[in-house]
Amino acid sequence: MLQELSNHINHNLPFLKGKKLLIAISGGIDSVVLTHLLSALKFNISLAHCNFNLRGTESDLDENFVKELGKEQNIAVFTSHFNTEEFAKKNKQSTQIAARNLRYDWFNELIEKHQFDYLLTAHHADDNLETFLINLTRGAGLDGLTGIPEINGNIVRPLLTFSRNDVLTFAKENNIYWREDKSNASTKYTRNKIRHLITPILKEINPSLLETFTKTTEHLKESLQIIEDKVNDVSTKVISTENNFIKLDISEIEKTSNPKAYLYQLLKEYNFTEWNDVYQLLSAQSGKQVLSKTHTLLKNRGFLLLSKNVSSNEVKMFLIEETQSEITNPIHLKLEEVKEKSTENNQTIYVDKQRLSFPLTLRKWQDGDFFYPTGMTGKKKLSKYFKDQKLSLLEKQNTWLLCNNNEDIIWIIDYRLDNRFETTQQTKSILKIALL
Repeated sequence: MLQELSNHINHNLPFLKGKKLLIAISGGIDSVVLTHLLSALKFNISLAHCNFNLRGTESDLDENFVKELGKEQNIAVFTSHFNTEEFAKKNKQSTQIAARNLRYDWFNELIEKHQFDYLLTAHHADDNLETFLINLTRGAGLDGLTGIPEINGNIVRPLLTFSRNDVLTFAKENNIYWREDKSNASTKYTRNKIRHLITPILKEINPSLLETFTKTTEHLKESLQIIEDKVNDVSTKVISTENNFIKLDISEIEKTSNPKAYLYQLLKEYNFTEWNDVYQLLSAQSGKQVLSKTHTLLKNRGFLLLSKNVSSNEVKMFLIEETQSEITNPIHLKLEEVKEKSTENNQTIYVDKQRLSFPLTLRKWQDGDFFYPTGMTGKKKLSKYFKDQKLSLLEKQNTWLLCNNNEDIIWIIDYRLDNRFETTQQTKSILKIALL
């Protein structure tokens, strides 16, 4: 197996040579064998072990084992402890999802701090088959049926072409010790049910199951590439961007051979799950919307508008001090004193600086907000102004207000100036504010 792995890396993963590698190690047979293999091949490796504190003293024994392995092989070991159950409860996640999020967040911190080039995991061919079967039972799309990627960004899985039996044989022939997680023998979890109850039957039916499965996933990947190429062609006609949201042209979607399928491909990255509801937006009344955990999709006349959900933890107000000439967050504004006005439009205003009370504030609109529109007499509620402008819900949510010390509205940015701050013949200091 050592020579086979060396050949595999030479032909398929040559970029790993001479790089600084971090191995995610549990203490189980797969990650321990990967460590021994790469150590024997003289790769520059370090180990990262997570103690999730889920199995009492067993978790501590796993950690101690990894530390001893590091000493034995003269390899640096990083360890971290997590209160996984508390984190899962706080974030309303399953223990497995919580553990995954915790470990990958920590791995990324290690990679950034110590400048590792790649993170290696010890997934093998049997893991790949199990993942395929899990996704199949959950009704996954084509993406979920193409298996675990060997290379995914900075994550590399060098053992993906080897079987569990290959790993076990190598460990026994080389007298390698590892830690056995007793929970792996339980059929409580879906993956273990498939591992212990389903795949043995499939391998009995087809002893060459892993080889034929590899061929199948290669065919699926090739098909997926064709689909992605076609979707990219369609997306240039369907998708445009405006302010902080993405617009999908409904008329162009309906011209496709299968609007529902194209919608899925165009929106699959945004965590939607209720795909029938998404599809029904095409014929719904304006104002209807579908939410995912991260995004909102809104029907607005002839378009679907996609916007990222605003977190309740996000800062809702930003200050602009008198000394500032430019800000880039949350939007890009430039402020400068000028001697006279030039071209004025929705993206540029000129105001009487003496009427301003710093710090100015940027915020989103609220119920009850009103302003005095230029060119009109009297005040107008923003809700009425937005309605007259036929703004969608997402357009209203993405509109910023420039306010005078968080009180009077100076400018509905990108729309209208308040006449109380207009320059007059008596103005001595003109402030130009431009949206870039």
